[in-house]
Amino acid sequence: MKRLAAILIVALAVAPRPTPAGELSALARLDPAASGITDTEDGVAIDLSLDQPVPYRVFLLADPPRAVVDFREVDFGAAAPAALDRSARVLGLGAGPVRAGWSRLVLELDGPYAVASAAEPRTGNGAQVSIRLAPATKDAFAAAAGAPADPDWPDLRPADVLAPKLRQDGSRPLVVVLDPGHGGIDPGAEAGPLREAHLTLAFARELAEVLRRDGMIVELTRGDDSFVPLEARISIARGAGADVFLSLHADALEEGLATGATIYKLAAGAGDAAAELLAERHDRADLLSGVDLSFQDDAVAAVLMDLARAETAPRIDRLASRLVDAIRDAGLRLHRHPVQEAAFSVLKAPDIPAVLLELGFMSSPKDRERLADPVWRATMAAAIRAGLRAWAGEDAAEARLVRQ
Repeated sequence: MKRLAAILIVALAVAPRPTPAGELSALARLDPAASGITDTEDGVAIDLSLDQPVPYRVFLLADPPRAVVDFREVDFGAAAPAALDRSARVLGLGAGPVRAGWSRLVLELDGPYAVASAAEPRTGNGAQVSIRLAPATKDAFAAAAGAPADPDWPDLRPADVLAPKLRQDGSRPLVVVLDPGHGGIDPGAEAGPLREAHLTLAFARELAEVLRRDGMIVELTRGDDSFVPLEARISIARGAGADVFLSLHADALEEGLATGATIYKLAAGAGDAAAELLAERHDRADLLSGVDLSFQDDAVAAVLMDLARAETAPRIDRLASRLVDAIRDAGLRLHRHPVQEAAFSVLKAPDIPAVLLELGFMSSPKDRERLADPVWRATMAAAIRAGLRAWAGEDAAEARLVRQ
């Protein structure tokens, strides 16, 4: 992971107050009509109209070049990032809650820039955050880029695991970690008022209740509309002692060719064009949130992980098959190729059987109707429970044979 150093912190005399995870303290609300991101003669102007001043900080990140503005905190409300972006120099934009007590605005830039100025003049009871970015040389940008150290913004760390986790053999409840895709600053796919992050969270809560009533232990990687980095989702699963990890999504494909539920397994290489596009979208969310969790495995670790994956791979194959069987038996719509492979980072834990379930595609009107139907969701939840139960029985039987 690259070492990052702060370039600029701007803080106003407004005392932050603690908030529960994922909740906004509503310190300030954005006025979208009076806000915007535009091109200046040679740079980028960020102008945000707030109903009251708040502490904020500005910094740059590299690979790709990004400008990040953290607020403590701003409720962006229903303002769509695309509606704020009127700059040809901004290639991507994300805005929303990113951590308890914090909101974030991230701009992916078309090249290296520097923060030329940052101010928050009062406008009556409100304030106008005014930030100007100016072109910079690559060397100057590289020397300045980095995230500020902050005691309220702890670094991600590996989960505490006290002892090696034994493979489940039916002698204890199955531990299932559900991963509602996206969240917070990353809404996922959008179709009118529908947001993938909201749909997956609602379904995860419903599914968790169904599985708990069946005697399973269930943890969610997020329980509210907050952003959780991909690496942290894996860490949460490991910390929970997961026997199985199920990531829930409802993406969109502009090609319009995808409909029905689809199970994705981890691919060693790239999958087909649609799978590559979905993998890029899911993984890109971390970069657009300002998080860069890239790393290089050392040779020994790579060998050990390959060995773990060799043992886990056939278990994942059975998991995908049992879920497809159960969904089909429930009479629910499946994609014409219901089991596929893709290089999703969230599936890369080598020791936890994990799949990604696209419940449907928000680019499909019929899928959107199904996703919004509580009867359909209840039927899908029951099918997933049946698939997990069937898989767990076979997996436990094999585990007992292995131990003998």
